Amino acid sequence: MDSTPHILVVDDHRDIRDLVAKYLTKNGYRVSVADGGAAMKKTLAASVIDLVVLDLMMPGEDGLTLCRDLRAQNNLPVIMLTAMAEDTDRVIGLEMGADDYLTKPFNPRELLARIKAVLRRANSLPQQRGTLSGDRLAFDRWIIDNGQRELIGEDGVAVPLSTAEFLLLSAFLQHPKLVLSRDQLLDLTSGRAASAFDRSIDNQVSRLRRKIEADPKKPELIKTVWGGGYSFTADVTPV
Repeated sequence: MDSTPHILVVDDHRDIRDLVAKYLTKNGYRVSVADGGAAMKKTLAASVIDLVVLDLMMPGEDGLTLCRDLRAQNNLPVIMLTAMAEDTDRVIGLEMGADDYLTKPFNPRELLARIKAVLRRANSLPQQRGTLSGDRLAFDRWIIDNGQRELIGEDGVAVPLSTAEFLLLSAFLQHPKLVLSRDQLLDLTSGRAASAFDRSIDNQVSRLRRKIEADPKKPELIKTVWGGGYSFTADVTPV
């Protein structure tokens, strides 16, 4: 099996697709291209993709919507491209789950460097014990609705989650019973720009424990592993 990383470039501008594909191919990557969401999904269904370079502004389903859908299904690395340089757009993209962000026009060498960095981080993360997909996942006495980004208790009442809490809980649910270091959790939840909207993983874990633990002072679901990080102990099943 070919171990060369396979990159999917999704952009509605043909000249940008061709330029990026040619440059990445020249630098040793396998490359597929797509002109929008439908073609992206078709390629993902037919091929094993290691990273998606995704344009933010496209007709039909835009990059934010596609990135959110990708993140709800798996942890496939995503680098977003956009002609907009506003900090708000950058943070929204990262909150949707993008691993990095590059503003057009860009130097292909910079994109290549960022692809290498994101793949390096992704390869350092623990492997999932079977990908858990679906709109709703159950654990302990809770159900998380990925589509609505809601945490639902046994009484059917939804508990609000911040973006950071939702991403952290999703990371734990996709890696149950594995020890995740603080750096790995930052990569899973925020990518390289964690400081843009996160303070610390420890603070996020404390806030999340207050919402899901029967006794946050004696946590049973999110265990602290001294010298290691954190481990999510509950069984996770699709609903």
